[in-house]
Amino acid sequence: MALSGLDIYKLLPRTNCKDCGFATCLAFAMALAGKRVALDKCPHVSAGAKETLESASQPAVKLVTIGAGESRIEAGNELVMFRHEQKFFYPCAVGILVEDTLDDDEIGVEVEKINALDFERAGQRLGVDLVCVSNPSKYKNRFVNAVRKVEASTSLNIALASSDAQAVAEAVKICGERKPLLICGEKAALDGILTIAKENDLPVAVMAADLEEAAKLTEIAKNAGVNEIVIGIKNKTLSGRIQNFTSARRSALKKNLRALGYPFIAFTESTDSDQELAEAVSYICKYASIIIMKNTDKEYVFPALVVRQDIYQDPQKPVQVESKIYEVGRVTADSPVMVTTNFSITYFTVAGEVEASKVPCRIICCDAEGMSVLTAWAAEKFTAETITDMIMKCGIEKILSHKKIILPGYVSVLSGKLEELSGWKVIVGPREASGIPQFLRNL
Repeated sequence: MALSGLDIYKLLPRTNCKDCGFATCLAFAMALAGKRVALDKCPHVSAGAKETLESASQPAVKLVTIGAGESRIEAGNELVMFRHEQKFFYPCAVGILVEDTLDDDEIGVEVEKINALDFERAGQRLGVDLVCVSNPSKYKNRFVNAVRKVEASTSLNIALASSDAQAVAEAVKICGERKPLLICGEKAALDGILTIAKENDLPVAVMAADLEEAAKLTEIAKNAGVNEIVIGIKNKTLSGRIQNFTSARRSALKKNLRALGYPFIAFTESTDSDQELAEAVSYICKYASIIIMKNTDKEYVFPALVVRQDIYQDPQKPVQVESKIYEVGRVTADSPVMVTTNFSITYFTVAGEVEASKVPCRIICCDAEGMSVLTAWAAEKFTAETITDMIMKCGIEKILSHKKIILPGYVSVLSGKLEELSGWKVIVGPREASGIPQFLRNL
């Protein structure tokens, strides 16, 4: 069981020396219990206490790094079951499966599709993180050739899924510098894969039938000198795997069960594209750190990435755009001006509809702390006063031949006071963004 802050405090020097950066030893103990600081921050802790406190200084779910450089994947180290309690820190990595039964040309086409899975939404770039090369052919040379082709064709991170230790060893010679994830699907092959992982300092994914076997396999891997471990569950239904992921997360966070305190990987199994998407979304929500999909069609990968973006966004810090004037199309001094809030989804929705109208337009985004129009109005963050203040500060009057501004229809109640304070003529626009194109064309 995890030690409480008071339990930890009793084992510290209790001198309040502040060398750890905290005002008191009790404050340091509470931070240590909450996994917010490492034990080595205290230079005066005794060897005996250090041994006792070692588990308390480790995260409940170990942080595992896959890949190298800026595009590397970091998985694990989550602190809560539900994001409203705090937030989720490390977004689930999305990978695509490439099987070695494909020939070189087919692999090239597949990787080209994977590289093209790059999108923009709400001002953020979305894309897949990983290519997983698997070995269903059972032939070493085919697997090695597939890895060589993938390694040369993409800058994405790589996973190697094979239970042939010799094939994995050869593949690691090709892409070892990129720190691939080694995925071992058979218990009989685990010792050989663990030896390769230890020699090359690589992470390993162990595939188990259930949580009991998973706990045993992670202990075997740890005793073999491999510390970066990922867990996969096979031979289960979708609901069974999700139940296992949830139980493991709860056991690690609430009961400090170290044997299950690792990130989880999930492979989609459905052959139906719609069902595979639903499966992937389920894993993202509950509680996979890595998912491997088979489909490379943009219309199925993009929704999964959008769900990930939403789930891993800090619920207390909405995505915001800069509060300023935005120009859509070839605007002139006569172009209309719309006003909205700086909530990113609101802005990009409005901008998209303006673009669809083919009417060049300026959009003023007021600082509303990332709230939508109605929410900001209710919170008194989007008012006649704040809009007037933004009009004056942004200097838009200097570049226009008119003083007309379009107000969102949902806050038409502000129009009278806004005209009085700003001296601008207020035009009440549509209530829904979908009405913007027709509204602008008829303006």
